[in-house]
Amino acid sequence: MLHKIFTCLLFLTLLFNQQVVSAKPITAKSWLISDIRGNIIDGENIDVVRPIASITKLLTVMVVLDANQDVNEKILMTTKLADKLPRNNQKLTRLELINLTITASDNRAALTLCEHYPGGLDQCVQAMNQKIRSLEMTNTVVYEPTGLDARNVSTARQLVKLTREASFYGNIRYASRKSEIKIEIKNKWFVFRNTNPLIGTHQNIVVSKTGYISASGGCITLFLDTNIGNRIVVVLGSKNTRTRIPEAEFLSNMYRE
Repeated sequence: MLHKIFTCLLFLTLLFNQQVVSAKPITAKSWLISDIRGNIIDGENIDVVRPIASITKLLTVMVVLDANQDVNEKILMTTKLADKLPRNNQKLTRLELINLTITASDNRAALTLCEHYPGGLDQCVQAMNQKIRSLEMTNTVVYEPTGLDARNVSTARQLVKLTREASFYGNIRYASRKSEIKIEIKNKWFVFRNTNPLIGTHQNIVVSKTGYISASGGCITLFLDTNIGNRIVVVLGSKNTRTRIPEAEFLSNMYRE
């Protein structure tokens, strides 16, 4: 009798421990961890098409840089969207707008970059979709440069390709790793924090881009340089902007050994 009780207790203990080990504190509807070649280490719903929100901005900056426009040219910011900066006759350099787009995920900066792309906004969006096709991201499409449009969609698996491609751009790597940027306007300094609070505390982040709209939930993609090789972490459809960061951090710490 005691033997049966002991066996039963042992089974329940093992079952409980297995459930604890396998449980992941993740609300994201799609997520993955991959190596640099795109081999999936772990993930769920990695091929489900979902809105990507401001992860779109990686594409925006890539095509602007591909166009080899003068990064020091001052260009007039659009007034179609509001932000923390003055809206009237405001000029910033293209490099400042790139940094605002990646570091602070500023929608107005991203739209301004695209409006001043050769041929204007439509040509910019067309170039973004051409970039998508060149990366063979067959389930990905964008309609505008900010990510505010829920029709900008991709999958976790295909965002691995985008994140890896972004790592080849020095300006994106630089802006991704800035914990904050400062913009001077008429002798007044404006400070913008990185939308990823892990920046500054995790030195192994190479590329980072967050995103959120109600249709997408919390999103983030990370390129990590770890002691066991490069890793890419993608989180889509997290419950909100507060859950996406600890979920990405949890996934970043998995399979380290």
